[in-house]
Amino acid sequence: QVQLVESGGGLVQPGGSLRLSCAASGNVFTIDTMGWYRQAPEKQRELVATISSDGHTNYRDSVKGRFTISRDNAKTTLPLQMNNLKPEDTAVYYCYVNVSTWAGIYDYWGQGTQVTVSS
Repeated sequence: QVQLVESGGGLVQPGGSLRLSCAASGNVFTIDTMGWYRQAPEKQRELVATISSDGHTNYRDSVKGRFTISRDNAKTTLPLQMNNLKPEDTAVYYCYVNVSTWAGIYDYWGQGTQVTVSS
């Protein structure tokens, strides 16, 4: 129903920047909340940032002031601008969307993109 493809990951030095992007396709008009999560080795998946349909954003404390989430009006792209990257940001980053309709509530996930911060 909704397909998500992440891009933009890679290897950067501490203090560098990356811009991730999630491309959504399918029934994008059913999408409510969109966001990014990440999972580091031997750690649980954790929220990075979300943005609701009314534009409200939510960031985990460790990325506030460094990461910026946004969404386009068509709900087809979800950029995550990451500045001043730190080694502890190293993780697989996953795009997430929440679909809320009369038929039910569903979560969809992308395949993930690797972000490595190392000197």
